Amino acid sequence: MNSTKFRRTAIAVAAAALLPLSLAACSDSGSDTKAAPTAAAGDEAKTDTNTPSNDATTGDQPFGPACAGVPKEGAGSFDGMAEDPVATAASNNPALSTLVTAVKKAGLVDTLNNAKDITVFAPTNDAFAKIPKADLDKVLADKDMLTKILTYHVVGQELTPKQLENGSFETLQKGMITTAGSGESYKVNDTANVVCGNVRTANAHVYIIDTVLMPK
Repeated sequence: MNSTKFRRTAIAVAAAALLPLSLAACSDSGSDTKAAPTAAAGDEAKTDTNTPSNDATTGDQPFGPACAGVPKEGAGSFDGMAEDPVATAASNNPALSTLVTAVKKAGLVDTLNNAKDITVFAPTNDAFAKIPKADLDKVLADKDMLTKILTYHVVGQELTPKQLENGSFETLQKGMITTAGSGESYKVNDTANVVCGNVRTANAHVYIIDTVLMPK
């Protein structure tokens, strides 16, 4: 009996000694299992960092100080203008009302609205206000002259800001304009500043400028 009790006691002691080791092994195994998803989550986080973010698309957005004056909602907003052809879109922007009047007087509304993939350098009301009133009235009353001036502001292709960095383009008037700049600062013919650029309409890119361009 004593021998049997001794064996049982020895077995119990051995089992008690092995139990912590077994639990430790199970615990380590559990840690490994949890570590794998954590590493995977870290990999996913790195992958997300490399995916295009809003910063990657900012170059495709309107830019410039005058953009702040564009209505936030409605037909005259950036979203609203993107839905309409360029002459109609301009008519919904209060800052371009003089340009719209000139376009109507020249009979160019349908021409601009029906054109495909064009770029319009659109002078603001303040740009027209730089022209002495007597001279402006004379131009508005002369359809041929007005047509030449307005079509000089239109290029027969959609121009990205990158293309404006050092560009030379033929206009619908058949004259040439030059562009220069970078980032959010561009000039046209060294005289006009782009004050709100890369505005989209249904059929055109629009760069709003602070000076009326005059063909040579």
